[in-house]
Amino acid sequence: MPTVHDWINNPLGVVDGLFAQSNSSPDWEKKVVEFFKEKLKLNDTHTWVPSLNDVPLHYLKPNSLVKFRCMIQDMFDPEFFMGVYEMNDPTSNSKQVKCGKYKDITEGGQVDFNSRNTVTSERQTFYCVPIPGESQWAKEISFILSQKLSCLLKNSYACTSQARVVPSTSYVPDRHKRSYEEDDEMDTQPQQMKDVSRGAQSSAESHGNTEPKRQEKEAPSHDSSPSHCTSSLDLNFPLPGEKGPACLVKVYENLDSFKLNDMLEVFGILSVDPALSMIADERETSSLLDPTEGMETVEEQRVHSPPASLVPRVHMLYAQPLVHNNPLLPSSAPENNSDHLNSVLGELASVRAELLTYLTHVLMGDSLAAEYLILHLISNVYSRRDVLPLGKFALNLSGCPHSSPYTEHFYKVIQQLVPSSYRLCMSLHNMNNQRMVPRKDYTANRLVSGTLQLANNTSLFLDETQLEQGQLDATGVRNITALGNLISWQKVDYDFNYHQMEFPCNINVLIASEGRSLLPSDCQVHLRPTLNPPNLEEYLSAVQVAQVPSQLNKYRIYLSVARSLNYTISDEITKAVEDDFVEMRKDDPQSMSAEDLHRLLVVARLLSLSHGQNTLSRDGWMKAKQLEALRISRTQQQKCMNGNEP
Repeated sequence: MPTVHDWINNPLGVVDGLFAQSNSSPDWEKKVVEFFKEKLKLNDTHTWVPSLNDVPLHYLKPNSLVKFRCMIQDMFDPEFFMGVYEMNDPTSNSKQVKCGKYKDITEGGQVDFNSRNTVTSERQTFYCVPIPGESQWAKEISFILSQKLSCLLKNSYACTSQARVVPSTSYVPDRHKRSYEEDDEMDTQPQQMKDVSRGAQSSAESHGNTEPKRQEKEAPSHDSSPSHCTSSLDLNFPLPGEKGPACLVKVYENLDSFKLNDMLEVFGILSVDPALSMIADERETSSLLDPTEGMETVEEQRVHSPPASLVPRVHMLYAQPLVHNNPLLPSSAPENNSDHLNSVLGELASVRAELLTYLTHVLMGDSLAAEYLILHLISNVYSRRDVLPLGKFALNLSGCPHSSPYTEHFYKVIQQLVPSSYRLCMSLHNMNNQRMVPRKDYTANRLVSGTLQLANNTSLFLDETQLEQGQLDATGVRNITALGNLISWQKVDYDFNYHQMEFPCNINVLIASEGRSLLPSDCQVHLRPTLNPPNLEEYLSAVQVAQVPSQLNKYRIYLSVARSLNYTISDEITKAVEDDFVEMRKDDPQSMSAEDLHRLLVVARLLSLSHGQNTLSRDGWMKAKQLEALRISRTQQQKCMNGNEP
């Protein structure tokens, strides 16, 4: 039976062993997947698998088992490879049947391409990037969990292997030119392992407020280079300034179960053989000399086969879909962890009260705005009826100061509470120049990312206080339209040049503005501060510092759990709500429209979930009505004060 050292350090040995035992039976492939699934489910063994998110690539052993927490940014065309091939051993003058699955490079010996035992198989490649906008605290806590590997990494993973030119198992001529000298540069920084250890100590003390001291060989994101098909260093990250590795994930089973923008934790075999670069060199040179030899353009080869030292290949054995990316909670759905869920629900009321107090201070004493902010943070598209997304709650917080850095500090608070977020400053320059909608590049045959290519449950903070007077050009108008569609319909129309394709999403949008936002929203709350600190920046900094890491972790768990709870309405309450709606419209039919009722039902649902209640009660309905009455009264008063506001 393989030991932990065997199946993590040498997973291909397990694969080859099961293949050898199969006697050409097709069941061996299922046995491989089941073997690793069972191993990863035992206790916390999955935490012993090194993560590409945390460990620099050059400290990972080639062909070892790794994991990668990521989002599917693009799906490339399927490729053919030799699933089974026959080797000629010239020394013994014998032949041996080998397994080519989970490999990019064949093993030593000469391949008999004319053998009847050769089996051609198909696999698909996903281009995966780190989850866009993942908060630093989420990365850091995940990094702490990975430190169980530190001793093993120091002893076993800082190793290199001499590259040899061998045939590739893939028939697709798509490797990119890169020299051995460049690949070797990845192995000349021994000081970085000490940085990893120091980062673990620092992160263990803070639990999410400082960046772990990790150094990686990184390339610029998409905004760093205007040309997306000619720069081999463009990792095509959706958000500007993002860091981390990107991977080409080779997928063999259940291809239809994956979708673009899915969040996954991939467990697979790492392939970074420098020989891939030499093969790419030969094939690219060949295609330049004879363009008819390959169907791919040079641009496509560069995009689909970047240097393995910058974009490693991971051959997927197993992938865990991520319902969320909060490392403080189990990655599976809450109903599958009833014991953990019950323990959290027991403290939900007290944590909610503490969070409400904290957000009230952040919002300068406005408890009503703090209530609605909590409802917004736990909102979630739980279903779709035709084109209508149910459960979304885009919040417009108007009345935000323009002349102070208030929105910047406000966003930092949001960033410390949610696992993934992004602040989009809606300045005229950003609106007219930033690429928000992903588009298809047919020359390089890839999807060029945009700011709105985000994973589910990302918090998008739109800072409208940065918008100044000026003229929106065609790009600006398209961007504003895309933001409006995202808010109203929870969808982004990707640009495929000749047509647009709808991609549904589940993104929480919070709009901070001076007056009423020019964008649509589900609910507007005008900020009414009761505090007037002499130095707003110092006040907000003090409020944030006062929250110790353990308290912040409680808030983070609370928001993720409340968001994921199931919710129902009994027939009795449904009848009571209908009667109440008729009663409210009796005296003045204009006082309560169908849209108002829908918003009230959403508020009632979120208010119940925020208290840990998965069904609506009469008391919950009355509280929701009171909350909405206060908000509407404030909005009407504000309209009277600002007659020019719609």
